[in-house]
Amino acid sequence: MRKKIEKTEAEWREQLTPEQYHVTREKGTERPFTGDYQVTDTVGIYHCVCCNAPLFENEHKFDAGCGWPSFDRPLSGESVEEHMDTSHGMHRTEITCSRCGAHLGHVFPDGPTRTGNRFCINSVALNFHEGE
Repeated sequence: MRKKIEKTEAEWREQLTPEQYHVTREKGTERPFTGDYQVTDTVGIYHCVCCNAPLFENEHKFDAGCGWPSFDRPLSGESVEEHMDTSHGMHRTEITCSRCGAHLGHVFPDGPTRTGNRFCINSVALNFHEGE
């Protein structure tokens, strides 16, 4: 189990850009096809923008055509947590960072790989560490 990171809302606001704060702390969504990591093919690991926890490996990323980076699995079973999300009249599974609780995106059971999953993640919730 990872050690949980806890900060006040003021500390998160000071650390993050307004868009990062909106997405990760207020469960927002960036506009599709606008994120930095939508088409990145470089080898490396994606980390949480809030706490720097490693979350996803670029090797497991694929182009789902949805406008957000998509992965077929997290880096490990402890990287993310799943929560039922019934906002906006939908039934979805929200994905959060298991270390700091940052909203990352959602997972859907329509992925093209053998896992059958599509972790649809907001680029602004991630930092990319090349070569890891």
